Amino acid sequence: LVNYKGLTLVFTAQHVADGMLGGDYYLLKGGEIKKSVLIYSDELHDISILYVLEEFNFAKPIKYSPRKDIIKVGEEITYSGFPSDHRLLTFRGRVAGYEILSDAGTQILLHTHGWFGCSGSLVYDSTGDIVGVLWGIDVEHVHPTGYDQAIGNLMWVTPIQNLNMELGLRTLCEAKNNKHRACR
Repeated sequence: LVNYKGLTLVFTAQHVADGMLGGDYYLLKGGEIKKSVLIYSDELHDISILYVLEEFNFAKPIKYSPRKDIIKVGEEITYSGFPSDHRLLTFRGRVAGYEILSDAGTQILLHTHGWFGCSGSLVYDSTGDIVGVLWGIDVEHVHPTGYDQAIGNLMWVTPIQNLNMELGLRTLCEAKNNKHRACR
């Protein structure tokens, strides 16, 4: 849960929340279920945003604080997620390097532990600023057999700089002719 100028939002991977804009999603936190709506979906950068319609009683959102620059190799990171049907787990690691995808640009590679189910986790630096959204685990393609193997200590992250927040809020702000300060 992230507070952006008074709006409660959820940032996740687009392949986790890949429905139609305006579609409903239900969030479970601390035994509470709250309705949210998909307001942003970027398949290229694998980022989606959900707008939470009502506040949780027992969970407070963190302040939206994106990192201004792309994190450097060697810097420490933290992320939390719910992999493999576990409850919330928190992982620490370091930036291992970068890859440049021809369509999506620079991607951050983390040396940390992770496995399927970590997608959509927000990654933070040591000051608590958002580094990006975790979207995948590295996979080794072994040739000539065609056998693929997951590499459980190398995670892929799209930098938060790939998020167009103005575009992300446009649907919400236009749909309700919203006068909220986040829409100004």
